[in-house]
Amino acid sequence: GVAEIVGRLLKSLGDSEGRQIFVITHLPQVAAQSKFHFKVSKDQIDGQTVSQIELLNQDSRIKEVARMLGGVEITTTTLDHAKELLN
Repeated sequence: GVAEIVGRLLKSLGDSEGRQIFVITHLPQVAAQSKFHFKVSKDQIDGQTVSQIELLNQDSRIKEVARMLGGVEITTTTLDHAKELLN
């Protein structure tokens, strides 16, 4: 689909130009094209909104892409699909 094409174009732009491209997306097809994944999350602590950024390892990347694909409940199907997208 369109999201996968956009992801591949962004990846090729970074690869061909030797540049770093930082993309924020909710689309797993775009995210899957990346070499590195960061998860950005927000929490409320003592009435303050706190943002956190976490560099994901390979296992966490699979789980996060699976979550993006299927929502809160991660199933073997969404995990398999995430692995396929990331490879």
